[in-house]
Amino acid sequence: MKKFIILIALAVAIPAFGGDYGVYGPQNYQYNQDEGEMTLFILDFSNSMSEYLEGQSKAQMMVETVRNLLPSINRNNKVGLRVYGHKMGFTPFDACRASSLLVPIGKMDNFAINQALSETKPRGMTPITYSLKQAIKYDFMGFSGKKHIILLTDGGENCDESPCKFVMEMIKERKDVTIDVIAFNISDKDDLAQLQCTSLVTSGKFYTANTAAELARSLGNTINVHKEVEAKILPPR
Repeated sequence: MKKFIILIALAVAIPAFGGDYGVYGPQNYQYNQDEGEMTLFILDFSNSMSEYLEGQSKAQMMVETVRNLLPSINRNNKVGLRVYGHKMGFTPFDACRASSLLVPIGKMDNFAINQALSETKPRGMTPITYSLKQAIKYDFMGFSGKKHIILLTDGGENCDESPCKFVMEMIKERKDVTIDVIAFNISDKDDLAQLQCTSLVTSGKFYTANTAAELARSLGNTINVHKEVEAKILPPR
């Protein structure tokens, strides 16, 4: 999948954001997971997730990995599931709004998440930015404290928006959202730069995965090794 817009500022989305932008924060703060947190999975069900890798579709690999991970999530956490790309839409506009909250954030419910995953199939486009906007504006409504998004995608934005640009604006007003990104079987450098920017701007973690083992390790890290840090965006010189 190819995105339509390449943000010039993405040249800074290399580790530590190069020379024009910087992200920094206290590195010694450990998140106390016993207190629980709000975690929202945002999973890619766009058409390219039907492609095969290691003998099964990427969507099947993702679903199985998430299912295996669910029992290890802290029971105190509030967890939800949003998916995108699961609908075609009659027009490109509709396809770029194909993002649904299938399991609202609440007490950990393995059955509801598994049921939603089993009923969802890859079909459409990749509205990453729209999904993030919906999640931050609506899905976390009424919750205070730190919000943790785990975004898994096999391609960059292809709905004429920029998730990097969006989070750069968002972080100016709120610092309660951390986005961990897993780039699954992506080789396009511009897509990777967009996604890396999306995570690092929010002081999140960025992972790449090309095999089932790497996917499992990356998803496990987002749950078990998550740290809370506060980020600041340094203006261009």
